[in-house]
Amino acid sequence: SFVSGFVGLGHRRLAIIDLSSAGEQPMTNENGTIWITYNGEIYNFQELRRQLQACGHQFKSNTDTEVIIHAYEEWGAACLKRFNGMFAFALWDEKLQRLWLARDRIGIKPLFYCHLNDRFLFGSEIKAILCDDSLERIVDLEALSYYLALFYTPAPYTLFRHVRQLLPGHYMFVNSNGQVQDVEYWELDYHEEYNRTNREYIDEFLALLENAVRLRLISDVPFGAFLSGGVDSSSIAYFMAQILREPLKTFSIGFGEPSYDELKYARVVADLIQAEQHEQVVTAEAARVLPELVWYAEEPTADSSMVAVYYLSQMTRKHVSMALSGDGADEIMAGYETYQAYYLRQFYQLIPPFLRHHLLYPAIMALPASDGKITLPYKLKRFVSGAELPADDAHASWRIIFDAGVRKELLSPLSDYAAIQADFLDLYRSLFLKTNAHHPLNRMLYVDTRFYLPNDMLVKIDRMSMAHGLEVRVPFLDHRIVEFLAQVPPSLKLRKFFDKKYILKAGMKNYLPSEIIRRKKEGFNLPHPRWLKKEMKPYLLEQFSPARLDEIGILYPPTVQQLLEGH
Repeated sequence: SFVSGFVGLGHRRLAIIDLSSAGEQPMTNENGTIWITYNGEIYNFQELRRQLQACGHQFKSNTDTEVIIHAYEEWGAACLKRFNGMFAFALWDEKLQRLWLARDRIGIKPLFYCHLNDRFLFGSEIKAILCDDSLERIVDLEALSYYLALFYTPAPYTLFRHVRQLLPGHYMFVNSNGQVQDVEYWELDYHEEYNRTNREYIDEFLALLENAVRLRLISDVPFGAFLSGGVDSSSIAYFMAQILREPLKTFSIGFGEPSYDELKYARVVADLIQAEQHEQVVTAEAARVLPELVWYAEEPTADSSMVAVYYLSQMTRKHVSMALSGDGADEIMAGYETYQAYYLRQFYQLIPPFLRHHLLYPAIMALPASDGKITLPYKLKRFVSGAELPADDAHASWRIIFDAGVRKELLSPLSDYAAIQADFLDLYRSLFLKTNAHHPLNRMLYVDTRFYLPNDMLVKIDRMSMAHGLEVRVPFLDHRIVEFLAQVPPSLKLRKFFDKKYILKAGMKNYLPSEIIRRKKEGFNLPHPRWLKKEMKPYLLEQFSPARLDEIGILYPPTVQQLLEGH
């Protein structure tokens, strides 16, 4: 730790680069005027180190942490634009009496803070801030309303009233007098003028992806790859195997339920690249770790795949300290069916309104539920619920879980508070207004990359991997790839309505089996519909008993019981 007057920095290290004591944090420069505590990796640190040495800087370690210090000395806050990596850090400048907080472009690494009266607290976990016993633990009702709509808490909010998140692509200066300046240093830019052939776009994309994987293999500890058997993780594992030229350790999770289990596909890829494959099957007994998951997640999350990632990370950490994953591809290359839904909506609206409203909608909403994984009735119900809305609002509505009516009933014990009426659509609309993209697909991809990706998908990966001391790197979210794909024609992301992530599939078709390229997207979602009806039902009823809900005083027990009966 470092303490000087009214400033204190602390750190708990997960060593990946330079395992020696020279890499310990908080770290300082030569004369003790700059101190840093940092979480993440700067993948191009070796290149930056050479540039800084040419400028006269001297290094005492081989860490990327020290590169950040000298980069700040040389280039100031503009150094962030030179970093290729995932990071969240706090840097204290003794001369300027100023704290500098920064978060990576996409939001792979979290950074929380609390600015209350004359105190400014920060950390990579909310728990670090809550170590201050004088800080009131008060639920942020506006954030709670957003959570019930989206099933994740959108930055800058957290469910703790006084705790906020620094937005992705932002930095913050905090002066000694308490003055705070929040600055956006990166934005995703769309120039929708396309002047290259499809082949040229595909070749450049593959070259960028191979280089992104290569950069992320710089490590002083053993590493491997998450492998689901989908085209995303399979592509990453393929490039890793080609670069390493030695057996790669791969790690996969199964569920024992036919419509959920992907192990057979993971084995196909593992055999292809001659990997050392490790597997684990998760059963309903997985529910026993839910209290532990809540501790590590720090906030509620309804992404059931968090359980799978927890066990996957636990298994992986027994063999390696770092792993690469295929996360992020869906949000930057149109991998979700919500993008197809936009185009389907255009055809749906050609049907006469009377037939839509009085025949199709009632018939679809009456379809029975199923225990299968994202079934056709489920998709149809979600689709018709948003298909009548304007394009931007329709996309937002397909992301919603509980509509305004259900949220109002659930939070009826808090009906006196105006904050519970917060409209999540305003958050989406603000992002749609912010982007310079004009094509509907690009607009949707922008919003999901800036909103859904950092607040749901990346939270799951970061919290569950760090729970086991495992670092997970995500090559698809190399900022060069994200920026490049913003310049690629929409038809290379979603082609002829059916081909999602076309640029990736077209690029990998000569390297991966067709059954991997063409297979339907699955993901790590648990078979929870069946589990909730059987093995997990006693636990569920205990946690949501009317007496327990009354004691907490936030959710309305009759509405909760109604929702439980629907499952």
